[in-house]
Amino acid sequence: MKNWPNVDFVIFDLGNVLIDIDYQRSLSLIKAELPSTFHERVDGCYAAEFHKAYERGELDSFSFRNAFRDYFEQSWTDAEVDFLWNSLLGELPAHRLELVRRLKARYQVGILSNTNEIHVEAVHALLQAKHGMENFLPLFDRVFYSQEMGLAKPSAAIYHQMILELKTTPSRILFFDDLLANVEGAAAVGIQAIQVTGPNTIFDFFEHV
Repeated sequence: MKNWPNVDFVIFDLGNVLIDIDYQRSLSLIKAELPSTFHERVDGCYAAEFHKAYERGELDSFSFRNAFRDYFEQSWTDAEVDFLWNSLLGELPAHRLELVRRLKARYQVGILSNTNEIHVEAVHALLQAKHGMENFLPLFDRVFYSQEMGLAKPSAAIYHQMILELKTTPSRILFFDDLLANVEGAAAVGIQAIQVTGPNTIFDFFEHV
């Protein structure tokens, strides 16, 4: 028997929930462009404040690219920055989108993702090339991007803003995210939150819908 939770909204993170992410591939590519004395800096780049500010929409892409170059003390072109920055993005398997389509028959479905303009443009290009969609709007009822909200997970504020915009109560939302901190942040405000620990987590949860 399939597991149909008693909620109104099913919300998904993007990275390592719907889209495969490989941070090590990205870090390795960046390290290959730099002397070894910079490698420790590479390992910390995703935690750097300029990245967090970009996710919150506090930097535009022009400023982010300049901050990226400054952080690594390189004169990379915009295209080279974008290539390195997007190199963590993997596949968006069709069977995950098909799961969303099936869930949409019973629930309102949405996305809540910490992301940024450069990644979003790359993901939309992937959607167009692989699935014939310009963006997620044909499939999802609501799309919440941190850069557009001016907020980021796991801050309670982003979950409260999503709840407000959905015009619902926390308990009516089921949320899937790969990062424990984000799951705990959602649960702290009353959202039903599940950590995605592998490619089959969401399918196993719904008992292979």
